[in-house]
Amino acid sequence: MTIDPFQELRKNLLGQRIAFTRAKDYIDLKDRLILALNQFLLGPGAGIQSIALYSPIRNEVDFRPALLHWADQSSARKLALPLGLANKQLDFYEWQRGDALTKNNFGILEPDPNNLQRPKIDPDCILLPVVGWSQSQENGQPRYWRLGYGGGYFDRTLLALKTRKPRTMNIGVGFDWQELSPSQWTPQAHDQALTYLLTESGLR
Repeated sequence: MTIDPFQELRKNLLGQRIAFTRAKDYIDLKDRLILALNQFLLGPGAGIQSIALYSPIRNEVDFRPALLHWADQSSARKLALPLGLANKQLDFYEWQRGDALTKNNFGILEPDPNNLQRPKIDPDCILLPVVGWSQSQENGQPRYWRLGYGGGYFDRTLLALKTRKPRTMNIGVGFDWQELSPSQWTPQAHDQALTYLLTESGLR
């Protein structure tokens, strides 16, 4: 059995997230994060036609209302939700308001892969909730990294998409306070860099 060296860090960050959602300024910061996403979709992300979001768990920000509004603006726009596979990767299936979803073993709502009206897609953009995040420098340019729950699903999926659809954007979404110093966490060999990081301060 592999021991997760960052288990305690994740536990502490998730505890901080619970406290954060109860803080007086949480609603304002959450609204600023959703506004930053909308500004991205009007700016650098204006050409995006399909977005994979996530079913929020453990105090993650719920972007579903904002993205349903985005999708309603054009019949060409599609939303998708992830389905966890036995090989610890994700497939993405189209999702629309009112679709029936089922809970997996982690308590996450997932789409029905047998619904022929909601095909599997490789989205233009994937939103990834962060437990924590960090930045590094490469050739003088910043790179951003996501600390997740430790299952590796998103990292395996992003690696596979580099072959199938290399221009897919992956955007880590979280808050400024979740930034980690190098002494707390540095990316591991299997970690995939983010295309962008989005916090209440805007797009990085």
